[in-house]
Amino acid sequence: MPAANTYRLLILPGDGIGPEVMGEVRKVAGWFRDKRRAPIEIRERPFGMASWEKYGSLMPDETWAEITAADAVLFGATGSLAQQATISAAERKKGSLLTMRKALDVFANVRPIKANAALLSASSLKPEVVDGVDLVFVRELTAGVYFGEPRGVEKLADGVERGVNTHVYTSTEVERVARFAFELARQRKAEGKPGHVHSVDKANVMEAGAMWRRVVQRVRDAEFADVTLHHMLADNCAMQLIRWPRQFDVIVTDNLFGDLLSDCGAMITGSLGMLPSASLSARDAHGRRRALYEPIHGSAPDIAGKSLANPLAAILSFAMCLRETLGQAEDAATLERAVDKVLASGARTADLAAKGAPSLSTTGMGDAVVSALASA
Repeated sequence: MPAANTYRLLILPGDGIGPEVMGEVRKVAGWFRDKRRAPIEIRERPFGMASWEKYGSLMPDETWAEITAADAVLFGATGSLAQQATISAAERKKGSLLTMRKALDVFANVRPIKANAALLSASSLKPEVVDGVDLVFVRELTAGVYFGEPRGVEKLADGVERGVNTHVYTSTEVERVARFAFELARQRKAEGKPGHVHSVDKANVMEAGAMWRRVVQRVRDAEFADVTLHHMLADNCAMQLIRWPRQFDVIVTDNLFGDLLSDCGAMITGSLGMLPSASLSARDAHGRRRALYEPIHGSAPDIAGKSLANPLAAILSFAMCLRETLGQAEDAATLERAVDKVLASGARTADLAAKGAPSLSTTGMGDAVVSALASA
């Protein structure tokens, strides 16, 4: 059993490149535990196909017990063709990341997007467009079209198939994610950042979008009159992220738009392999949140097992864990500076390297970050 003042961190490596990038997270977390005396106990369980092959279940009771007992879950990636081909839909749902997010009620998905001076040339956008970008998405994570009912595929009498997914939000679900975004904007303003919020919807064609806009405005007017709020349509936001991303500070949006738009914003940094995330619940009576930390990239089966994956998104997700779950802002900043130092040295994984330029392996990049920590 961990000591009373120790945080239990559960690593779920998952599928594809998940085990590779999480191996580097384990290495970095171990360094903070051993060298900086971070109060953590690191545990691990298989997830995805590794769990199926070992236990015959994607979510055995023992794994769920570990998840609910953890102070934070560090997640790698999920998804494989083998799951689709060999495991029933009911079992896949039982052991899915969506089910875990819903059960933990980690409704606020925080996705920071910050341009790194050393990677301006890696972006597909002009350096003068991305230089200085420092924004964060707050994506509502436990409602919307990914969870709404009815859903499914049916065959009509004439043989035509009809697929249905339902976009559903309650005002309560919108209120809490809006409140989270406004509180974050206040915090960022105190840190010298703009501290304003863009709420993104499709109020022009979706009744649920019109409700989203109305509720966000009501929360702002009632509780956050000091925070500037802008409303923006999702299609315009996609364009503005490419045209003028420095206009944004905090962007709050629904589950689907947050998924799509943050991936679009990833190209500001040069690669999906650079984007961390934290999925957080409401605070409990002790002020703690349930937390799930993960890189936003997928399982990338085409490069799995080749040590080509960029582990920095996963490592930076651990920095978010240090800051949010452990309350170790100084250690989090130390890790982020170590990543910056490695990138400033010219080290790159294949996703960031110029064509024909040398690149580091997954383990090589993790080793470089640990080396930078040791010399800090």
